[in-house]
Amino acid sequence: MPSIVFRGTVVRPDDLLPQGAVVVENERIVAVGPASEVKLPIGARVIDAADGFISPGFIDIHTHGGAGSDYMDGRPAAVRVANRAHARHGTTTIFPTTTTGTAEQLTAMLDAVELVACSWTHEDGARIGGVHWYGPYFATEKVGAHPKGYERNPDPAEYIPALARGLIKSATCAAELPGAVEFCRAAKAAGCLVTCGHSNASWPEMAAVYAAGMRHVDHFWNAMSSVDSIRRRLGTPQRGSMAEFVLYHPEMSTELIADGFHHAPEMLQFAYRMKGVERLCLVSDCSRALDTPPGIYRIGHHQTGEPFENNGAVGVLPGTATLASSIFPLDHMVRVMMRDTDAGLAHVIRMATLTPAERTGFAHDRGSLAPGKLADIVILSRDLVAQRTFINGTEFVHQS
Repeated sequence: MPSIVFRGTVVRPDDLLPQGAVVVENERIVAVGPASEVKLPIGARVIDAADGFISPGFIDIHTHGGAGSDYMDGRPAAVRVANRAHARHGTTTIFPTTTTGTAEQLTAMLDAVELVACSWTHEDGARIGGVHWYGPYFATEKVGAHPKGYERNPDPAEYIPALARGLIKSATCAAELPGAVEFCRAAKAAGCLVTCGHSNASWPEMAAVYAAGMRHVDHFWNAMSSVDSIRRRLGTPQRGSMAEFVLYHPEMSTELIADGFHHAPEMLQFAYRMKGVERLCLVSDCSRALDTPPGIYRIGHHQTGEPFENNGAVGVLPGTATLASSIFPLDHMVRVMMRDTDAGLAHVIRMATLTPAERTGFAHDRGSLAPGKLADIVILSRDLVAQRTFINGTEFVHQS
């Protein structure tokens, strides 16, 4: 593979480097610095970002599908379709995410993802970092738009074999469910980012799973307990909720769906100021409706999933205002976060790259443009639209 030199404004974790250069050899970055100081290999291919930006590839740790496919469809073809759709928008590492479903559907999802991960080529789109085991361990009152009737308490007979496959890298459980502490211990022992989501947990219940290894909460403010919801569940005195617990504990991280419809600007700004760039991840939480026309689709399996409407702006349950995941990829989230907060481009990009890499254990070889790391690089336009995506130094070219 010939050497490649990317020239333009380089996005680093804490600042921008105008007139910079990133040198790639044999799938990895070998040098980063001012173009005037970096030694350029003879005969290298030069890629100029013009007035745009050279960014690390995005890392999406919470996404359900795209281009008409959901990972819960349980087919390798569906995995590839979704991964290609996200690669078009700058995602280079992806964590296919489960939802509620039958045991057979969850196993089929793991099988399909594993097959694609083990046989991956650049034509398959975003590289699989691991599975986010997100459903089915949801609280019934917090299932939201996900398929109903499939939520359940964590069962060792189900999750122990699933974790033993080594494919799951992020694992969610509602903290108040019977068996949640044991699940969190098992997920931590398996090397997962242990998370809580779709939960009406109180502070003491959060504290119990925190002691068992939980350090992350899925999509902040969505399908989460509040002081009021816990009072309705447990009575008085009023107790702290998931939000208070996350904001109080420095080690806790969380996610934002910055699509412009889940959260108003002040909420995005608040989360950034309160948690900081090292504990806040941008996620797409994207459904199969990515890059599709408005219409009715399903969250989860194509036959038994919950119907929702893609209204062209966001997913909603038909005839309601209940949110049903986003319909946009990570480069959209980057644009909204840049527009609606004072984080600045370097920090906004970090929340979509290095921070999720750090939280899932991949920062040693991706998440930033640094010598020794994989050449996962995205060329962004001046208005932050993904123009070209490189995975391991090879450009992903979508075949329509």
